[in-house]
Amino acid sequence: MTVHFDEDKQNKRLQELRLKEEEDLAKLLSERYGLAYADLTRTPINTDALKLIPEEEAREAEVVVFDMAGKKLKIAAISPKKELADKKFKELREAGYILEIFMTTSGGLGRALERYRELSYASGVEGGILDISDREVRETVALVKKIPDVSALVEKTLKEKKSFRTSRTFEIVLAGAIAVNASDVHFEPEETGVRLRYRLDGVLADVTNFDAPTYQLLLSRIKLISGLKLNLKNTPQDGRFSIKLPGKNGEPDKDMEIRVSLLPGAYSESIVLRLLNPETIEVPLEELGMSDNLLQLIEREIKKPNGMILNTGPTGSGKTTTLYACLRKINDPGVKIITIEDPIEYHLEGVVQTQTKGKDYTFAEGLRSALRQDPDIIMVGEIRDAETAEISVNASLTGHLVLSTLHTNSAAGSFPRLIDLGVNPRVMSSAVNLALAQRLVRKLCFKCKKEIAIEGRAKEIIEKVVSRAGNRLSDIQKEKMWVPGNCEECGGLGYRGRIGIFEAIRMTEKVDGAIQSNPSEREINKAAEEQNIATIAEDGIAKVLKGVTTLEELGRVADLS
Repeated sequence: MTVHFDEDKQNKRLQELRLKEEEDLAKLLSERYGLAYADLTRTPINTDALKLIPEEEAREAEVVVFDMAGKKLKIAAISPKKELADKKFKELREAGYILEIFMTTSGGLGRALERYRELSYASGVEGGILDISDREVRETVALVKKIPDVSALVEKTLKEKKSFRTSRTFEIVLAGAIAVNASDVHFEPEETGVRLRYRLDGVLADVTNFDAPTYQLLLSRIKLISGLKLNLKNTPQDGRFSIKLPGKNGEPDKDMEIRVSLLPGAYSESIVLRLLNPETIEVPLEELGMSDNLLQLIEREIKKPNGMILNTGPTGSGKTTTLYACLRKINDPGVKIITIEDPIEYHLEGVVQTQTKGKDYTFAEGLRSALRQDPDIIMVGEIRDAETAEISVNASLTGHLVLSTLHTNSAAGSFPRLIDLGVNPRVMSSAVNLALAQRLVRKLCFKCKKEIAIEGRAKEIIEKVVSRAGNRLSDIQKEKMWVPGNCEECGGLGYRGRIGIFEAIRMTEKVDGAIQSNPSEREINKAAEEQNIATIAEDGIAKVLKGVTTLEELGRVADLS
């Protein structure tokens, strides 16, 4: 008779005996210490309870919180008398928790510690607030230096095929966007899958692709946390939620608001998440990129007791950032400032902010109500109709400083636009103090940018703008410019951050005279020539010749013809 020795079976049996021996020992010790025994290999683990002790500290102290009910915690340890374990108990008691301490085995503790892997970055969704823990944000930001890092993390998570992968994937996408300073996250369903893109410094960049089933789970998750209807698939929807971000250098935590836009498409609903990072709006007026003479002009105009300052440019050109910088410059306890916005993008301390709501509460109604509260300064998010234009002009004529935006392509275009909206040209000279226009260009990475000679088509464009500018660009070198490089600092993009390019027109007697005859933009620009303020093209060329940006980038946002 042949005897077959099954080594795997014997090893398994030995392992079971060791675990039984360890379990018996833990039970014996628990009786000696006067504690209950918890078999964590069979006991359900509350993942919310796990979060009370960071994973690294739990492993080091060999303790784990495995259940909670209000302030009552169930906590298990291999050795409750261990110094690090005792320290954790004291910390939790000092935080107001009531502890029920259990003994467990190393196998049980190991199983509980494994559950840390299943923790989502989100520590909870409550009232539209998605809390991403300080530790998880720091860890993800440390892992992500450029877009391929986000792609690798997403793909790794999707391969895990775990129940929590949808939440984890979504939170990696969000944390990655925060890490690379993206302003928007775009989910774009296509025939073969779903494309994920970030908008970095105004330009979209591919991140990764999803399969359709994964995207449907992500779509439901996003709808759920932003308060949107899950069953609506053929109707546009707008929602919002917030992320708590840890404050820097001991500052308090900050809320980053995420605006959600859903649009029905041919293959599924497309999603755009707009990240309203409070840090991006806190740029001082002096750091927006204005030339010295324009900065001095604006500082004079915003200190006037009445009149109107208009800022123009396309969507996403930084108009709101500029107006907020102006408000912060003039905000002090002696003045009353009210803003009417759609929506309120960032909260300003010491300023009364109100948000319009479709036809129920318009800019015009908000402006009328604001005037009853005796403000000194009013910011109107946008003048888009005749009624708002009329009330804004009247407010500027009756002792209020009014700041607002218009959708026109140039500073000169502000005046014909107001006339189109029904504003009487005869009162415009008394109402409007200053019209601005701006664009945003990407800044070259200062570490890797490369100097080149100006030649060919670039030379023709620069010479044409410089000759038109006259003495406005006379003191700037015109022999060299710079192009993007590639380094770790900028994530291989060659650009890092954005800066404004500006133009402005003051209301003068000549400009007023031109306005009276239903003028074109060309006629208003001619009337403003004596003001000697650089145009957007000239301001942009100055930044190209100073190595701040590139000619190619300038051509993307400004007309250089």
